[in-house]
Amino acid sequence: MLRKDADTRYPVNELIRKRWSGRAFSEKMITEEVVEQLLEAASWAPSSMNEQPWRYIIGYKGDENFERMVNLLNPRNAVWAKDAPVLLFSLAKNTYPNGSKNKHAWYDTGAANMNLMLEAAANDIITHVMGGADFLSAKEEFGISDEYDPVVFIALGYHGDPDSLPEPLNTRETAPRKRKPAEEIILKTQSVNEPAHV
Repeated sequence: MLRKDADTRYPVNELIRKRWSGRAFSEKMITEEVVEQLLEAASWAPSSMNEQPWRYIIGYKGDENFERMVNLLNPRNAVWAKDAPVLLFSLAKNTYPNGSKNKHAWYDTGAANMNLMLEAAANDIITHVMGGADFLSAKEEFGISDEYDPVVFIALGYHGDPDSLPEPLNTRETAPRKRKPAEEIILKTQSVNEPAHV
């Protein structure tokens, strides 16, 4: 398995350093039991009012859900995601039981997705989140009502040979990971209109 552990300035937790968004998948399948384990991890994320608004549609390679999901992805994602053993369609329930709007649903679903991805990393499974898809068609394809928002698709699998990817994806798969320095993400609140960098 290709390791691309983050080169962090501080001693960040190993799972955070280990998790990365690979695109090259082996043919090894992920069992339903392991997928359920990952979803169990997702279920323990925090959420507003403990509403737990996240929902998932699962596609296993070869089944109808999987093929429908691949067809909804944009071509740049479909070219490699079609080789993943599992695709997830992540949704957020956008209302509370009383019908009022849950403005935190996407945030909470993102937290659940992160739990899922960290649990995957602990099991040597790579994950790749995709926003490049036809989400309007996805709602129609899966009969999703307006109380649910499509959020992202997630590809899951065991890492395969980077040489199976066309360029420039092959190069990206093996390139070092990078992140913005703290100076670019920490803002002083002198002015909302003109935030100053540290």
